Amino acid sequence: MIVALDPGRNLGVAYVTPAGELERGLVIEPAALAELELPEAATVLVGDGTGSREVLAALAARGVTAELVGERGTSLEGRDLYFAAHPPRGLARLVPRGLLSPPGPIDDYAAFAIALRWLGRSQAERRA
Repeated sequence: MIVALDPGRNLGVAYVTPAGELERGLVIEPAALAELELPEAATVLVGDGTGSREVLAALAARGVTAELVGERGTSLEGRDLYFAAHPPRGLARLVPRGLLSPPGPIDDYAAFAIALRWLGRSQAERRA
């Protein structure tokens, strides 16, 4: 199991299989990291952007080591992953995806993008 974290104002969490499938995604407050379920022997990944130092420190306090992964562009990748999983319906499907906005925070999908990046998969492979 891979647990990817996208730090920031919200903390995106993605539980991803080694095959690159999203099992579960969460968006939590950074303070809730102390209670976050981390499966034993999970590979923990943290995006290297804003807030990564605090997340790494909180994980270290729990005795968990994490690997930093470059997160440049993962918010946009997460947006694409969100719309691939939740295609627009009705008239919204006629609107170009670049003009659509997800209904809420998608930090969990940004964390999913971090995991996919670490796994070496591209977005095109995920859509196929």
